Amino acid sequence: MKARIALYVLAAVMLLMTISIVGFNLFRNLYTQAQLQRLDPLNLGFFSTDPLPQPGEGVVRLVIYGDSRAASWPAPQIDGLEVINRGIGAQTTAQVALRFDYHIAPVQPNVILLQMCINDLKIIPLETNLYQSIVDGCLDNVRQVIDAARTINAKVILTTVFPVGIVPLERQFVWSDAVAQAVRDVNAQMAMLTAEEVILFDAYTLLAGADGLIKPHYADDELHLNAAGYAALNEALLPLLSNLIQSIK
Repeated sequence: MKARIALYVLAAVMLLMTISIVGFNLFRNLYTQAQLQRLDPLNLGFFSTDPLPQPGEGVVRLVIYGDSRAASWPAPQIDGLEVINRGIGAQTTAQVALRFDYHIAPVQPNVILLQMCINDLKIIPLETNLYQSIVDGCLDNVRQVIDAARTINAKVILTTVFPVGIVPLERQFVWSDAVAQAVRDVNAQMAMLTAEEVILFDAYTLLAGADGLIKPHYADDELHLNAAGYAALNEALLPLLSNLIQSIK
């Protein structure tokens, strides 16, 4: 009996030690990331800020810009199009807007494919009283990017915010349905930002199922798409890009 109790105590101690080590490493990693973020809050060092040479004659340069959803977006394959990616994971709309002069202006794109906002909206469950200000701030930053694009004579393909997917159990305590509602609210407002040089691409409708979540065969996790999801987006983009290439040449 005493031997069995001793084994139970030893197992409990080992479990507590394991939890402590995992917790310490998690805290250390989060602390390190926070401190590195303070050194370069816009992550300007992620890409070179040197100007790029102009594309070849008759070639249209498109930059995919935004957060991790943009960073993971593979280049659409179409003749006459050069694609450069300037997405950075985990960035808010404020970070995306503020680094425009460093990561976009030197590239001198003809077209900017813009996907952002989810990293603002996923904060809402933690500060529900800030719902409207977060939604409004997200849209203000989208407008800032559009205005900046006008200064370099670049057209904008404004993609609606992707839907979210099924949220795993470990994330549900910092999540709520308000995130999905905020995505819908932002997308409704984005429809009013269209202009001659701003084209709305409704990624949300293409990706969402009847329940408003990412269709399972397009989901990599609760926030990101898999290869099939991006393939569907690029296929839907091709006619739009073809028309843009012809109009810009």
